[in-house]
Amino acid sequence: MSQNAAREVKDVHRCSKILSDPFVENFNMDLAQPQSRSVRLNGLATCLRLEGVYWNILSEIASCNSCSINAVLSYVDREVHLRYGGVKNFSGLIRVVCVTHLLKAEGFRLSSA
Repeated sequence: MSQNAAREVKDVHRCSKILSDPFVENFNMDLAQPQSRSVRLNGLATCLRLEGVYWNILSEIASCNSCSINAVLSYVDREVHLRYGGVKNFSGLIRVVCVTHLLKAEGFRLSSA
């Protein structure tokens, strides 16, 4: 057994006594299923594949801003190009935007550590 595999086995045993169950009550596995949707990003049609939970969060962000999910996605696309010159993994960026939105709403201090 390689050192990495042995280390992973030890980690699994250490986490078997986890104190806070990461699965919320009535966990819905459907939220983990990827869904592809056709979207328009600043006029360009594309397909975006995200898990259901992220589509729900995007809907909440859109509602907070009185706009559509497409408008939110177009804003993120435009801003990432203007501020950072683009991004290689847009789906990943959207997931981070969603999690950041929730953390900010809960009062978590966000850092890049």
